[in-house]
Amino acid sequence: MQSLILLGTCDTKLTELLYLKSRIQDSIGPGYKVTLVDVGRSPIDNKQIDIQQDTLTTKYAPKTTEDVASLARGEVIKYMIACTSNWLKEAYRHGLHERDGAIHGVISAGGTGGTSLASSVMREVLPIGLPKLIVSTNASGDMGPVVGETDITMMYSVCDVSGLNHLLRTILSNAAGAIAGMARVYGESLSASTATAGENERQKRRVGLTMFGVTTPCVDKVREYLEAHYEIETFVFHCTGAGGRAMERLVEEGMLEAVLDVTTTEICDYICGGVMDAGPKRLEAALKAGIPYVVSVGATDMCNFGPSATVPERYQKRKLFEHNPTVTLMRTNEAECRAVGEFIVDKLTRFAKDREMVEVVLPASVSMIATPDGPFYDAAADQALFSTIQIGLSDSGIRLTEDPRPINDEGFAVDIAERLIKLMGMSNSI
Repeated sequence: MQSLILLGTCDTKLTELLYLKSRIQDSIGPGYKVTLVDVGRSPIDNKQIDIQQDTLTTKYAPKTTEDVASLARGEVIKYMIACTSNWLKEAYRHGLHERDGAIHGVISAGGTGGTSLASSVMREVLPIGLPKLIVSTNASGDMGPVVGETDITMMYSVCDVSGLNHLLRTILSNAAGAIAGMARVYGESLSASTATAGENERQKRRVGLTMFGVTTPCVDKVREYLEAHYEIETFVFHCTGAGGRAMERLVEEGMLEAVLDVTTTEICDYICGGVMDAGPKRLEAALKAGIPYVVSVGATDMCNFGPSATVPERYQKRKLFEHNPTVTLMRTNEAECRAVGEFIVDKLTRFAKDREMVEVVLPASVSMIATPDGPFYDAAADQALFSTIQIGLSDSGIRLTEDPRPINDEGFAVDIAERLIKLMGMSNSI
């Protein structure tokens, strides 16, 4: 018996949640138990609710116990996120009770409040890869804050999750089929992974790579080279903000054993206010973990915005380049490049658990459009970046290499890959 978790506010959406629970059970079959968890404001007495609201607020409350009924709506959601997260952490680690097995999927259905609650719990507790699905009234809007760096699947409810009708029944039934299918495949993948691990003594090492359109030739060559010559499986992350955060999270979860951070462009967006900002903790996870970590400065010649009309007024007279109709690039200037270099130096010198496992490689040019004949060529800005890193890392114990080739040169790509291999202590094994 395996478990599927259904999170919902039973005080406002009990009828809809019970219908969804029944459809999931019909879709998933007898090998799974569907557990309905009441995350609402007020406790509801119904025998089909498996985990009562008052169980969450008494046994799994944070350090400060609150009278939920007295809290404002926003505070209720925050409090129930804490209670539900504490419960789900325990359930995920140990199973719900003795006769239930591992959790193979989590689903929720609701409005904006329920979506905020369920997504926060999923992001906080569940690893990337475990199926997560939310049927939501706002799933057709900006889901960046809801999904974050995780693999939450969003399904738009079209009509409100408020009273069953023909359309909502159809959508909830589709959602039930989706989470049932995902849970079954996830369970099969776990079994297959266990069987494969038992059969193969050698397991491929998992390496993270960071990529952007203007560094793709480099990353493609690195990936091809590593997988052709070594027992390595690569994970490529598109540096859109969420991509960098996802890579950092997978390092924290122990999924990645080494990182070749070719593309650190998200730092530019953090500094300049661009739309592909990975946040202030970028670079920290691999450094704190002490795993082999090679860092370069790919695509630090640019900050990203949406269509040209959305570029902030203060930047309208800067050097802009329309990457495509929905993405406009702004060339970083000397001051911004200096700030990017300071960010990198600060992270490396403050957070490196093992400085011998870290190496920085500076190419002659940082992207395919920053070469001497490219639209973003700016030797002074690049030099501001390079010199800031060079000075900041002098006498730091962190190895720094200056390479005379552009970042997308094949030889540069092979050499930077070999630098990572050396840190990993690997030899040619294929």
